[in-house]
Amino acid sequence: MLRDQLKRKLKDLRQTEIAIRFRNRPAPQNYAGLVWNEFFSLKPRAAGAVRYSLEALEELDHAQLKEIFSDYICFVYFQYCRENGIALESGRGYDPHLLALMGLPPQAGGDEVRKRFRELARKYHPDAGGQSSQFIALMDVYHQLNER
Repeated sequence: MLRDQLKRKLKDLRQTEIAIRFRNRPAPQNYAGLVWNEFFSLKPRAAGAVRYSLEALEELDHAQLKEIFSDYICFVYFQYCRENGIALESGRGYDPHLLALMGLPPQAGGDEVRKRFRELARKYHPDAGGQSSQFIALMDVYHQLNER
């Protein structure tokens, strides 16, 4: 995707988030508090400060960009639900931040969470040569995912 098209798409995504999350109240100044700020930056060489710098996005093909944009919208939707006290369907809508800690996509379901938990538990369990701190962190994430 050309740089100008990509910038335009990123700006459109930011405006979409604002429309979704702030339709009944004023948008934040300087776009503070947006999920967009965690994902993207229009500034050159923003690697490390965001998940996807402009340069990194330019190197991806259409399918990869589509997946990233879809993940971003999942994060926006989850944030909107959290801010507005909307309960998500049982077994759906896990916190995308917690899913990312387990190496799962934002749209992962309960079966995927359980399967990934078992894989990581075998890997991190102290009896299997893992570090107890990693195992405890995994247990904490899994507990948070299941208490919603």
